[in-house]
Amino acid sequence: MDETDALREHAALIEALREPKAYPHPTGSIDVIETHISSVLLAGEFAYKVKKPVDLGFVDFSSLERRRHFCEEELRLNRRGAPSLYLEVVPITGGPQNARVGDPSGPAVEFAVKMRRFAEGARLDLLARAGGLSPVHIDRLAQSVAAYHAQCQAASVESAFGSPQTILRWATDNLDDLQKAQLTQTDARRIGELRDWTRSEFERRTSFFEKRRASGHVRECHGDLHLGNIVVLDDVPVPFDCIEFNDELRFIDVVSDVAFAFMDLIDHGLTALAWRFLGAYLEISGDYEGLAALRFYAVYRALVRAKIALIRRGQPDTPVSEKTADWAALSRYIKVAQGLAKPAAPQLIVTCGVTGSGKTTVTQILLEELGAVRLRSDLERKRLFGIPASDHSGAGDAVGGGLYDPAASLRTYARLHALAGVVLDAGITAIVDATFLERSHRRMFRELARERGVRFSIVEFEAPPATLRSRVAQRLSEGHDASDATVQVLSHQLATREPLTATERSLAVRFDTDIEQGRLHPRGVWLAHKLQSGAAKTGATHIRAEG
Repeated sequence: MDETDALREHAALIEALREPKAYPHPTGSIDVIETHISSVLLAGEFAYKVKKPVDLGFVDFSSLERRRHFCEEELRLNRRGAPSLYLEVVPITGGPQNARVGDPSGPAVEFAVKMRRFAEGARLDLLARAGGLSPVHIDRLAQSVAAYHAQCQAASVESAFGSPQTILRWATDNLDDLQKAQLTQTDARRIGELRDWTRSEFERRTSFFEKRRASGHVRECHGDLHLGNIVVLDDVPVPFDCIEFNDELRFIDVVSDVAFAFMDLIDHGLTALAWRFLGAYLEISGDYEGLAALRFYAVYRALVRAKIALIRRGQPDTPVSEKTADWAALSRYIKVAQGLAKPAAPQLIVTCGVTGSGKTTVTQILLEELGAVRLRSDLERKRLFGIPASDHSGAGDAVGGGLYDPAASLRTYARLHALAGVVLDAGITAIVDATFLERSHRRMFRELARERGVRFSIVEFEAPPATLRSRVAQRLSEGHDASDATVQVLSHQLATREPLTATERSLAVRFDTDIEQGRLHPRGVWLAHKLQSGAAKTGATHIRAEG
């Protein structure tokens, strides 16, 4: 039986499974979701995922035995991240004339992964389209993905998983398939440019790919971490439906997983949330070195989605209306890939201000608006000394002591300096969130910007002493922030800080944070526009409450 006939037979079976009598439990009306490799039947409290009899090269479900095997693999692998969703593998008997789910009395004609059904609209892609995806969702997603990656098995260095040759093969296979398609002239030109970019970027990063494999960053990841494969369960975004059908597509660099969700947020028009997700993940994991390959993988992921749209458009069971949508999606993903391959020039931005002056709040706005990565001294200081960010054991009580003695501070700024270089080398704007009260520390970073040939700006934060003391006291009582600085530390900083020099003031923007909370975000957006346009190059600008 050829694939076309097998797909027709599959479609007939799925039609039979729309009948409630096929199930051993109440179902109500039964809906079907079609993908390029599976049919998912929504029946009552459960969902049944049936694999299509296809061989697309990267996935081979052409025999019943292979489909059963990969059902079992899907169950095993997805229980790592979503154990409450994945229940069992069940047989389907009887065929199109008398289909039965979960009845072991006859020979199986097919197999299905039985899952607990989740609420309509709980997938992140649907939330995104409805305008319901919030910063809280994104922060929790970053926590979920970081925790998921932390427990993933590392690939053996003796395997080919994550090798430069494997990475390049998958990237060029996508491009080959897209170049063979009957694309518009514009899309064909873009694919040609992306092929050249992919080869050039790969050559730049080849040694990096090897280093990542040797350092254990190639792991048994999710492999298909776009928004449609993440669902909110009990207010927590949970990855599901990981790749089970090809080990090479699952044993990948963790940053390739991250790049998929990052790219998909951008495709949904949520660029600010994409950078928020990336930043939150990095602050949890500390894996800033992975940024070197972020754009390579993000472009690859966009082209993966373009290829899937191409496959769906060519399958006989795809409705005509969906073929039209798939063609539009193919072109859109190619355009997204092109945009990711041509980023804006990076810059280096450092903050300057005492504790409680609003640096972390405003830099969160800046990183989202500018498309930047933030480096926080409070987090990196604790990471250097092996202390969890949530640990508030009094490290900030002593002025100039413990984690805040001169030697520890020098190590912290050296670490921030090194990481800022990593971010800039990845072609991404770096924002360094630290007090920078000493001129020597500011000089280090101004010199780094000169070495890298990027624009350097200082954002100087201001607020009245009474406001500062109130913020510090409130932050300590709530215990939600990584900072340990006390009111005593604040007083010491106010008395000993070194003012900006005339040269530094020519590179600085002063930001007054003593404004209503509701006005802080628009003021932060305005600041981002000023920094993007290089306003600090022409002299100091003072952003006050009135504008």
